[in-house]
Amino acid sequence: MTRTPLRARPRTRPGARARRTLLSAALLSVLAVTLQATSAAPASAGSGDTDGGRGGGRDCVRTKGPLGPEAREILDITRRAKDEFRLKAVELRVTVDGREVVTDALGESMTGVPAEPDMHFRAGSVAFSYVGAILLQLVEEGKVGLDDTVERWLPDLPKADRITLRMLATNTSGLHDYVTDPAFTAELEAHPFRQWTPKELVGYSLGHPFWYEPGTNWSYSHANYVLLVDALEKITGTRFDLLMKQRVTGPLGLRDTRNSFTPEIPRPALHAFTAERGLYEESTFWNPSWTTAPGAVITTHICDLARSAQAVGSGELLSPRSYRTLLDPGTVGLGHTTPTCPATVCLPQTPAAHFGLGVLVINGWIIQNPSFSGYAAIQAYLPSKRLAIAVSVTKTATTPDGNKAEIIAQRLAAALAPGTPMTTG
Repeated sequence: MTRTPLRARPRTRPGARARRTLLSAALLSVLAVTLQATSAAPASAGSGDTDGGRGGGRDCVRTKGPLGPEAREILDITRRAKDEFRLKAVELRVTVDGREVVTDALGESMTGVPAEPDMHFRAGSVAFSYVGAILLQLVEEGKVGLDDTVERWLPDLPKADRITLRMLATNTSGLHDYVTDPAFTAELEAHPFRQWTPKELVGYSLGHPFWYEPGTNWSYSHANYVLLVDALEKITGTRFDLLMKQRVTGPLGLRDTRNSFTPEIPRPALHAFTAERGLYEESTFWNPSWTTAPGAVITTHICDLARSAQAVGSGELLSPRSYRTLLDPGTVGLGHTTPTCPATVCLPQTPAAHFGLGVLVINGWIIQNPSFSGYAAIQAYLPSKRLAIAVSVTKTATTPDGNKAEIIAQRLAAALAPGTPMTTG
């Protein structure tokens, strides 16, 4: 989401504006505000867990046979939204209690190439829900405590003796978000293929004062998860991509959800396009290493995303106690304006809409909603109905700003669970 101008750009620099809207204003559309996270990672060349082939993607296909009335309604809502928002492609899967209601793909990946459900796309902040689950598993096993301070693993971090693992996981550390730093966004926009290191990313955050004393408020910062992944690697002695495979994607059978240390996307890839830099261009292979720590940069397909929504949202990998912590780790009641933290940063965390531990909780829906570099998606699960919704979209040159996968999911939620909206607005 940011790159060098290929021609003169308007003064408003649409790329930087779109990035701030999608990535940092996060809680502004779902929370009545919206929480936009992302994730991806830098590191050495070579793809840690990518075979480059179709793999399990061949099992992810359009629903066959006659569609029931519910499936037809879902597709009608999706088609209307695709036309309204002038989207290039929409992929979706809805399940109830793990059983498929409908799986489909609309539109094109590239000109003349139809979108298919088994096409892979960047899943960004979905990885944060995995980070949160792994941390809670380690707490269950007695390997670490949520309220352990991080100076043992992150000795160079200012205030490390006051920042806890819980604070990193819940965005209550007070660290500035590097994605909102103008110097960072200018460099990112100028060099979309740059490989970023965690030290460089966190350096932008540390170039600013803390928003508040650790643990006293709430504000979204990508730096929290860069640091948390580093800490988890040191706690376990295991590289994070392997940790994720051992503890999350392997046990859940997410064969097509993988980390890569390069901008590679396994075939078949859903291609992305964006006008963030002032002209409409392909962004499929822009380097996502800026979005989070090495080992947590994931791609997936729509069937894995729906399975992920169900597993994360039901607490499948956690004990009942840890699942309750996932949903409310102490963030409710935080998020208030102070002389040093404006209302656009320290967003209110309420029982109806708050950041959990790596997830968003909106009226009981458990969500992650990545959006960056031309990709947008959402995984959402409503435990009371065992309903999972997964949507991924790509853009045309005239698609309006914002995460339109999220809007489609909200409309599907209104039809499928009318008493439980996926928005507080």
